Amino acid sequence: MNPDEIAKLTKFFRNKFQGSNISVRKRPQKDSAEVYLGEEFIGVIFRDDEDGDLSYNFSMAILDIDLD
Repeated sequence: MNPDEIAKLTKFFRNKFQGSNISVRKRPQKDSAEVYLGEEFIGVIFRDDEDGDLSYNFSMAILDIDLD
């Protein structure tokens, strides 16, 4: 992902979740990015541009111990 995409995704997450401490960071040598809440890693965004339609897929794992 390029810096423009990272900036747009960061803005999207901050607007959607009303959190200024959400950030999107490029992963080295990958076509994906990591999402952080402060310094805590919360998920990965994958870029999908198959069939000429660009989209981004956000994946977040939630451990059962975090639900208590």
